Amino acid sequence: MSTIQKVGIIGGGQMGSGIAEVNARAGLDVVVVEVSDAAADAAQHRVQASLDKATSRGKITAAEAAAVVKRVRVTTDLGDLKDRDLVIEAATEIEHIKLEVFAKVGGLLERDDAVLASNTSSIPIVKLGAVSGRSGHVLGVHFFNPAPVMNLVELIPSLTTKQETLDRVRSFVSDTLHKQPIEATDRAGFVVNSLLVPYLLSAIRMYEAGYASAGDIDNGMKLGCGHPMGPLALSDLIGLDTVRAIGISMYDEFKEPLFSPPPLLDRMVDAGLLGKKSGQGFYPYE
Repeated sequence: MSTIQKVGIIGGGQMGSGIAEVNARAGLDVVVVEVSDAAADAAQHRVQASLDKATSRGKITAAEAAAVVKRVRVTTDLGDLKDRDLVIEAATEIEHIKLEVFAKVGGLLERDDAVLASNTSSIPIVKLGAVSGRSGHVLGVHFFNPAPVMNLVELIPSLTTKQETLDRVRSFVSDTLHKQPIEATDRAGFVVNSLLVPYLLSAIRMYEAGYASAGDIDNGMKLGCGHPMGPLALSDLIGLDTVRAIGISMYDEFKEPLFSPPPLLDRMVDAGLLGKKSGQGFYPYE
């Protein structure tokens, strides 16, 4: 198996910029593709801000942070991904957008063994592989937010993913990125979100019904169950649009009522109250 040294990231938002930082901190050459110059500038700023925070906390030195920044190039041209060994799609959690990306990028990659992965939380990997034209080299590689801090990565092969592709990426995640991989079947929600999202939606329903305040619901789970963050604050951190999209995807596949987003979540997303990234969700943010 050839080594992975050149990595591409599609999308430089909250997750994409974090994944870019993880790979650059591992010494890899990273290209991030965004949809506009403004989005590209914002992605570069996210990486720098995260590294500044890590430096201020003594996690890395200023010299190490500067070296990481130099390994990340942000562009608006998908063609800049053609020489990559691994491309990780981290676009918005909307199926038709991801399908369009995979259809375009699948035909760009020059290496026959280049891996095309998705950071999706719930969209079927087999669909992404089918439109890419290289389904044997497609799988899910799902990081958790914030990617530089969270140690887990879910690996999701589809029915058409080659075993050598899965083995290669598992070794890359554990040996190069020094994160812990777990393997999940290609079912909406995979492992973590299949357990987490019904819990988050249940907390939103509880708040919607007036059982308790947002603060009391969150404190109940933190102080009563030992969770590091309450479900409503966690929903804000993930992004309420993302929580809603995962719920819809899981409900479409399984038709279980507990996966269906409650009306309050629909209204908040429609109003642009997306959580931390928009400045307001169940709580206000600066």
